[in-house]
Amino acid sequence: MHPPMADIPAGTVDLRDDRRGTRWQTDVAAFRLGRYPVTAGLYGALTATGTPADPTPADAVPLTNISWHDAVELCNRMSAAAALPPAYSHDPATGQVVWDRGSDGYRLPTEAEWQYACRAGTAGYRYGAIDDIAWYDGNADGRAHGVGAKAPNAWGLYDMLGNVWEWCWDLYDEEVYGSYRIFRGGGWAESERGCGATVRRRSHPTFAIDDLGFRPARSVRPAASGTF
Repeated sequence: MHPPMADIPAGTVDLRDDRRGTRWQTDVAAFRLGRYPVTAGLYGALTATGTPADPTPADAVPLTNISWHDAVELCNRMSAAAALPPAYSHDPATGQVVWDRGSDGYRLPTEAEWQYACRAGTAGYRYGAIDDIAWYDGNADGRAHGVGAKAPNAWGLYDMLGNVWEWCWDLYDEEVYGSYRIFRGGGWAESERGCGATVRRRSHPTFAIDDLGFRPARSVRPAASGTF
């Protein structure tokens, strides 16, 4: 069982950190991104705890209560299930997670990739009217909802805003926050203001809560050049 993925074209994205008052631009190479956050059903299939042949509505709800470390492990599980090289390993000397950037296995998106894909060529705070695209505290009735029930963005990505926050690969201001990692997008418990393409939050990589999940990404290997 593999997550449906969308092809994201190369481009550039403007990022900002309002806490530090900084802005910067980043080039984004072409990559692939999950059309939906990872669901409870996909988790069940990967861990042999579910019954993918007999899905229930609960299987479509985003997987939550997972830490950044859990998300990294699940990315490697997805890679193994698809016979792809793992994107992550652990440095035995430091215990830190190491990303093999040459791998095309499943991984977490960088925050630049996440924001670029969320906007899908638009320039505003959101890619549509919030009630059309997102579950948030004004319409979610205090819970996560099955993925794909709201309208997608222009690149066919669902639930980029609202429903659940999504872990990204990046550290957040390592000098101040140490190992804290970034998550993006807003969740079902968030206010309307807190669900936008540029919203950035952070927490310790062991942090887990009921409105935080992730969606997988994959790098695109350059096409092999032939000899003519």
